[in-house]
Order: sequence, then C-alpha cells, then structure tokens
Amino acid sequence: MQTITLGTTGPTVGKLGLGAMGMSHGVYGATDRTESIATVHAALDAGVTLIDTGDFYGMGHNELLLSEALRGRPRDSYQLSVKFGGLRGPDMSWNGQDGRPEAVKNFLAYTLTRLGTDHIDIYRPARLDPAVPIEETVGAIKEMIDAGYVRHVGLSEVGAETIRRANAVHPIADLQIEYSLISRAIEAEILPTLRELGIGLTAYGVLSRGLISGHWNAGRSGEPGDFRGFTPRFSGDNLDHNLTLVEALRRIATAKGCTVAQLAIAWVAAQGNDIVPLVGARTRERLAEALPALEVTLSDDDLAEIEKAVPAGAAKGDRYPTAMMATLGAGN
Repeated sequence: MQTITLGTTGPTVGKLGLGAMGMSHGVYGATDRTESIATVHAALDAGVTLIDTGDFYGMGHNELLLSEALRGRPRDSYQLSVKFGGLRGPDMSWNGQDGRPEAVKNFLAYTLTRLGTDHIDIYRPARLDPAVPIEETVGAIKEMIDAGYVRHVGLSEVGAETIRRANAVHPIADLQIEYSLISRAIEAEILPTLRELGIGLTAYGVLSRGLISGHWNAGRSGEPGDFRGFTPRFSGDNLDHNLTLVEALRRIATAKGCTVAQLAIAWVAAQGNDIVPLVGARTRERLAEALPALEVTLSDDDLAEIEKAVPAGAAKGDRYPTAMMATLGAGN
C-alpha cells in the first residue's frame, strides 16, 4: 500500500482509506456483523491504515463494531478518524449539530470508551454548527490534543472561509468532503484553499454511494431504510440520466482493463498526492475490487477521455436531500 502524509501536519496513512459508515444499520439497509469485521481485517491486512467513523453512525454501533474488529491489533498500525456532533433522535431523525466546547469533550469521552482506545488520531465536527464559532469548536479539540486524547484536528463538509478560520486556531490535518467524478464542487475554491494552507483531503463518496460503481441499475431498489431511496440522484429521470454516464465510464474502463469502480477511484486518486479516497466497502468482495484501483495509471489522454465522458456538472440531482444540502459547505 502506498502511503501519504495528510497535509503538512497530519499523520502518514495508506493511500486508500476505509469508510465504515455503511457497516452500521440505518444507512444502506441490513448489515452483517461477521462480514463487516472480516472486511476491516482484510483492509488492515492489505495495508489500509486510515479508518473513518462517526459517533452517530448507528448511534454508537459503528464505534463498538470497530472496537471489536480492531481488538488485538497494534494501536500504531492504524489511524482512527472520528466525526462528532451529529444529533439524533430515537426515531433516527437528524436534529442538528452541536459544536459547543463542552459538547466536544462529552462526545469524545463516549467515543474513547466505545472504541476502547486512549486517543483518536483525527477528530472532526461532522458539520458546521451555525450557533457556535468554529474557533470555539477547534479550540476545544486543541485542548484535547494538549491533554493527549487527540492527535490531529480535521474538518468535514465546510467551506473555504471556515477552513481558514479553523486553521488559524490550530493546524488542520485534513478536510473530509465528498469528491467524485460527479461531485466536483470543491474544485473551484475549497481544493485550492486546502493546497494553499497545506491541508490534506480525505474524499468520501468516491463512488457516489454506489451510483457510479458499475453495480447499480435502473431496476434496483434499496432495502427499507436505505438512505439512497431519499437521494435525488437515485430518483426517477435523474437516475436514468446518471446511469448513462456510468455506461460511458464502463466503455473507458473496459478499454483500460479495469472495472468502473476502479476507474472512478483511480480518477479521484489521480487528482493529487494530497488526496486519500475513502472507500465505503461493506464486504470483502467490494474491498477486493477497490484495492487494485491504486494500480490503475491514468495518462493525460485517459483523463481527457474521462472528462469528455463525464464533464463537471454532468450529473442530475443533488447529492443529498434538499434539507441536508443547506448544511454543506460545498454544492454538488
């Protein structure tokens, strides 16, 4: 596994990261605990070191799952990236974000206990709390760094101005934000800001929740509760249009001797040595498909052909439901 350092101050991690969100119920349908744990083990064995989770994924289920999966592994052999602050209800509703300093420390205490560790490698607010200045939230994380409970500060789904303000309080290791062939809003302002400040990028949604994986089709529907059932890009005419983009990618992938998913992941990785694609593989089969993407070399001609097939802004539909789009620092 190739490695990179996240920004100028962050940890050295594998070039491909594992996003664990889908391993918890209430996201993409039913999950298999045994298979999830086996997938984490397979990722670690393959050299993946960065594992991303959130304390609200499955209301703590995801952290407990990772605690079991990581048991017995040397703590310095992997890095934990944890998002906090998402407020949930017992009916699975979303109730905003809490970035108050006292809440930061409270969330962290529970996370450390559930994960069974004495520190978190990268700790980040999941979204911006509009009621709390980002300086106060980052300042609280800095206190936890000084106390030895956290190693690095990260951000998630925020815009350029917020990034600058946060970085003035404490160096930011990385921004986690959606970035894929069909989600490229960060290219205009956010990505240049990261590079100016020496901040890394961990890109989630590189397969757009499976939409551009090559495995989705118009007749497929998710299980009850599958988040994609509420996502505009997976709905009606939007889906039909977006799948035509996938078929254009499939022709390029076939010529390259790789799968559509591998091509899509390779494209994200090719956008810079400061980018780590996070792959949300829930099974060993999907992980095994994703890993060889790092071996797919894209020439300038390949990149131009991909750009022609799927130009920026080509997808139809928002990447999140309308109400959630308002909480994001970047558009589609």
